[in-house]
Amino acid sequence: MSIFGSIVSKIFGSNEAAAATSTAPSASTSTSSSAPVNASSGSSATVTPAQSVDVEAVLTDLASQNPQQLNWRTSIVDLMKLLDLDSSLNARKELAQELHYSGDMNDSAAMNIWLHKQVMQKLAENGGKVPDDLKS
Repeated sequence: MSIFGSIVSKIFGSNEAAAATSTAPSASTSTSSSAPVNASSGSSATVTPAQSVDVEAVLTDLASQNPQQLNWRTSIVDLMKLLDLDSSLNARKELAQELHYSGDMNDSAAMNIWLHKQVMQKLAENGGKVPDDLKS
């Protein structure tokens, strides 16, 4: 599963995550999801979950149960840690490639800022309810 697919899986549940993995260029051609997927472009599939997921509420709840103080609202590293995913530089570079980052991957600060915004935007595009301040 792609890193973005893993993020979606942790927030939305497994059906939507399976469909969202088709957003990655290297994703398999079939999924076990019953959610409709528009994969005609190959790079920007849209998942239509059965119901909208309040991303902020899910992440706030996870943060309240986590012993670490994680700033998931602005930090891609903390967001990935909150979701119990690998937040290493290599994992973030892989996520950046999945999401078609065109900047300098050696400038991790700029890449991290872009990644956080992009992940929040993609979650919203895939049916998540994401506040505007988290997408910009």
